[in-house]
Amino acid sequence: MWTINVPYVPTPLEVIREMLKVAELKPGETLLDPGCGDGRVLVIAAKEFGARAIGIEIRRDLLEKAIKNIIENEVEDRVLIIQGSFYEIRFPPVDVVFLYLLTSVNERLRPKMEKELKPGTRVVSHDFEVTGWTPLKVLQVKNSGRSHRVYYYILEKSLER
Repeated sequence: MWTINVPYVPTPLEVIREMLKVAELKPGETLLDPGCGDGRVLVIAAKEFGARAIGIEIRRDLLEKAIKNIIENEVEDRVLIIQGSFYEIRFPPVDVVFLYLLTSVNERLRPKMEKELKPGTRVVSHDFEVTGWTPLKVLQVKNSGRSHRVYYYILEKSLER
């Protein structure tokens, strides 16, 4: 069993919006957020982009915040949250994966993504790259005086196992 050791640091709302634009998330598509925290990415994906969203969260306190956030934003019909470890839960078929994890965690998660995600899945990662993958785009997003780096990838057919 993997230990997760990812501190909870929420992605600023404007950075989320820019990341989902870079990923070209469309109405009716499905987004996955492993380590979804308070559910803010799920809410924005559903409410502003018309997507369905799935979050995985291991921490009970954050799961409860996410559920509250989803209910307050009235997107329960488009959002699913699963409690557990994203290392242990099989990833469902999705169009976009949103990551805000550490580089070391992305590296350990990479073989799982390559095995379980379909070719063509778009992956956006906030501040931390996926070691072993070459991003199609790397951009800087400024927010509240801080610069955020966004890595954009598309899983290729050759990664399928």
